[in-house]
Amino acid sequence: MKATIALPQTAERAEPLRVGLSPIEAVRIALRALSVNKLRTALTLLGIVLGIGAVIAMLAVGRGAQAAITAQIQSLGTNLLFVRPGFVQQGGVRSSAGSAQTLTYDDALAIADLPGVVGVAPEAWAFGQVLYAGQNVSTRITGVTPAYPDIRNFRVAEGEFIGRAHLEARSTVAVLGAGVAQLLFGDTDPVGQTVKISVFGRPGVNFRVIGVMEPKGGSALGNQDDQVFIPITTLQQRLTTQRTARGAHTVALINVQVAREDLMDTVVAQIGELLRARHRVAQDDFIIQSQRDMLQIAGQITGIMTVLLGSIAGISLVVGGIGIMNIMLVSVTERTREIGIRKAVGARRRDILLQFLIEAMTVSGVGGLVGIALGAGLAFGISQIDISGGTGTPQRLQTLITSDAVLLAVGVSLAVGLFFGIYPAMRAARLHPIEALRYE
Repeated sequence: MKATIALPQTAERAEPLRVGLSPIEAVRIALRALSVNKLRTALTLLGIVLGIGAVIAMLAVGRGAQAAITAQIQSLGTNLLFVRPGFVQQGGVRSSAGSAQTLTYDDALAIADLPGVVGVAPEAWAFGQVLYAGQNVSTRITGVTPAYPDIRNFRVAEGEFIGRAHLEARSTVAVLGAGVAQLLFGDTDPVGQTVKISVFGRPGVNFRVIGVMEPKGGSALGNQDDQVFIPITTLQQRLTTQRTARGAHTVALINVQVAREDLMDTVVAQIGELLRARHRVAQDDFIIQSQRDMLQIAGQITGIMTVLLGSIAGISLVVGGIGIMNIMLVSVTERTREIGIRKAVGARRRDILLQFLIEAMTVSGVGGLVGIALGAGLAFGISQIDISGGTGTPQRLQTLITSDAVLLAVGVSLAVGLFFGIYPAMRAARLHPIEALRYE
């Protein structure tokens, strides 16, 4: 049977004091004790609430960025390899990857004949101005082949895409990205209209718009709506003069679609052997990447970013934990006589220790639950911010709150209460009952 002693009715104690307490009773007493000084408790909870809210929001931003980049890479197509030019090294100085002019349209045609390859889509790029009725847009001019939409999982929203006849005739036709179409034409149908494209400050060339691509949106890989597609042969012959050392027209990227994922490594080896033989080089002047490589790199980068954001937000949890320690030390001082009475009637050290630990964890637990709600609200607010600057297709930061992040937040909040409540609880448990009873 539990011993019970009735304490005087005060602001802090209005019911019998029990020697041994169950966890439920300890939580109830903790909530009642915290409600005595509401302002002090609210200020203590604020540190935990802000800390947990910041952690939830920052983890949501990091996880959202990781999910958005993963989805963007996967939306490029399936079983893709990306063949890029290598680097240039002059005077012992090595330039960045992609700076060498080594890949050609003929390389792409040769790769298409390899076993296991089901599609090839070379790209050539140039940055220029697109003009229509006084509107001037700076964008990327992308030279492509008819295979581009199928390999890169890109679809036409209006009109048609570049065909084989356009490619062979070097036709001056263009397909606009959704963002460019919106900036130049607004709500007007651009199909059939004529735009002027100028590259490197050269006189503009008139192009007939034959289609508009579906919106793809922006990501860490760039805004796919901010470009104009034209036949690659037209770009090479009429807008640019970039050539290899042997005089062949260059391409900036060769997209290669492989029949099955298990053939990726085999096809990579075949492409390497083919290009070394064609370029007659001992050292590779090209780089081959797969979607798997890109996903791994993106995952590592976003993972580090998520940890960094969470760590920065976690600093506020330390501040909140110090607040918990402070309020518990004050509580021990205010309740010294109560502790002495409990010990005098038989309460053990572990009973006192457990009570104050539960009180500290109650504070942090309540703050953690409120902080999760605050973090969810912050994450939602961040996801509504348009970072496009009001031009083109709206771009918003994606946020993602996962169950493991919520469980982590709850666990961390309880751990903070436990860690910062240990010292005040041990101090209370070590009080000598005689000295405690003498305390006024």
